[in-house]
Amino acid sequence: MSIVETRRIVLQGTTVEVLRDGDVLRAPDGRTVRADEAIHLPPCVPTKIICAHLNFMNRVVELKTISPDTPSYFQKPTSALNSHKGQVVRPQGCKYLNYEGEVGIVVGRTCRNVRMADAEHYIEGYTIANDFGLHDFRETDRGSMVRVKGADTLGPLGPGLVRGWHPEGKVLRTRVNGKVMQEASLDDLIWSMAYLLADLSRTHTFFPGDVILTGTPANSRPVQPGDVVTVAVDGLGELENHIVEGASGISNECGSPPVDSVVVRGVALGEGLKE
Repeated sequence: MSIVETRRIVLQGTTVEVLRDGDVLRAPDGRTVRADEAIHLPPCVPTKIICAHLNFMNRVVELKTISPDTPSYFQKPTSALNSHKGQVVRPQGCKYLNYEGEVGIVVGRTCRNVRMADAEHYIEGYTIANDFGLHDFRETDRGSMVRVKGADTLGPLGPGLVRGWHPEGKVLRTRVNGKVMQEASLDDLIWSMAYLLADLSRTHTFFPGDVILTGTPANSRPVQPGDVVTVAVDGLGELENHIVEGASGISNECGSPPVDSVVVRGVALGEGLKE
């Protein structure tokens, strides 16, 4: 199967699915726009976004923990969705807004109880994700990740949905202001993408557009307003987002402990650790 990339953009005030043709995006009616000038939307419309925890061994080693026998997951609400070149909001008073470059599996058919051997038949394609988190809430949200991973704008996907792509031999890199901060081969995933879909579909019905995030490698770190974070994956392109300061803030009065006192497995959150 040849590689085909589609994107969802705003074209003359209307949401349109376009085909990427090099540096040009082509709408079904023949209209075109340069990819770098388009207003992007998330490349799919999921009913749910389920995220795998530790799934790179270098991340396990970084956290000085032990890889579990089976995957664990959390859910990111669809209200967190963001897009290529979208602004990611760091609330006032937040100290630990962390990036996490990942690959997203996009489901193409309604399915449940999928076998690993059949998983590719239910996958529409793949996209890039940045699973941002507000780690100031890490201790108060332990076990739920509701505020850590679920806040508005913390779920960028894009730029496109790529069909015919395979993860074998591909490399993921996250750059902050042009400097490479994360780099890992997708061959180093502990649980394959087919395994994640098969495992989750034992308990969940998946619908077209649903997304599974496959986990981040080592070196997730905080970013500041003004930073530009880019996640690049061989064959999937580059997802770029700009960090901005929010108009409202987070407050200890709302239940968050003083962030300077928060420690995870003996390491201060300021070092940017994740689950």
